[in-house]
Amino acid sequence: MAAVLAPPDDEPVLQLEDVVKTYVMGSEEIHALSGVSVSIEENEYVAIMGPSGSGKSTLMNIIGCLDVPTSGRYSLGGEMVDDKSEAELADIRNRMIGFIFQTFNLIPRADILHNVELPLIYGGVGRAERKARAMSALDRVGLANRVSHKPNELSGGQRQRVAIARALVFDPQIILADEPTGNLDSRTGAEIMQMLDELHANGQTIIIVTHEDDIAAHASRSILLRDGKIETDTINPNPVRSAAAGG
Repeated sequence: MAAVLAPPDDEPVLQLEDVVKTYVMGSEEIHALSGVSVSIEENEYVAIMGPSGSGKSTLMNIIGCLDVPTSGRYSLGGEMVDDKSEAELADIRNRMIGFIFQTFNLIPRADILHNVELPLIYGGVGRAERKARAMSALDRVGLANRVSHKPNELSGGQRQRVAIARALVFDPQIILADEPTGNLDSRTGAEIMQMLDELHANGQTIIIVTHEDDIAAHASRSILLRDGKIETDTINPNPVRSAAAGG
């Protein structure tokens, strides 16, 4: 298995320089991002915000190596990734980034152990190690006793915990969460945010894409996009922290 990328000590974990993303739809050009430059350091807790059409989803896709810039540069873990092939991007995001989605993105017919193992299967990890690492990740999110359950046998909060376990199983450098509480009630959403707070307290870099101010309040930095550009990039001196996460 290839080594996980790691940035040199003096470099940010990711850096975008003058990133432009343009989509062509028929005769129309849509400028989703127009010269975005941003750096995120290791163990930062960042919220990316903006109204519909602001470019935040496009930025998330580029950060997550799901898409590439039309122009500009993107460095992840100290390595330029904006000119990588699809196969190379898939390998980088599998090892470097743990994704948490609003809709969970679990396989309905597979039990949760298999769902959590999936990144390791794609990464070529052997069966015994896969199971051990998936069990460890499920134990971290409090679901070690539910490994044989299918997603539809779990609550929404439990399904999101499975998604978090899947995100953690490769020990990624970055957790990238897209509206992680969007399909949850307020109490369950608070539990998921507590888990993210705890991961950050333990050294994880967390990037949340959200339109909710109360979710962004957990981050120590908020980046607001509008019309494909960064409108503000501000530090939150008093982020919300769950009691269990030391806040």
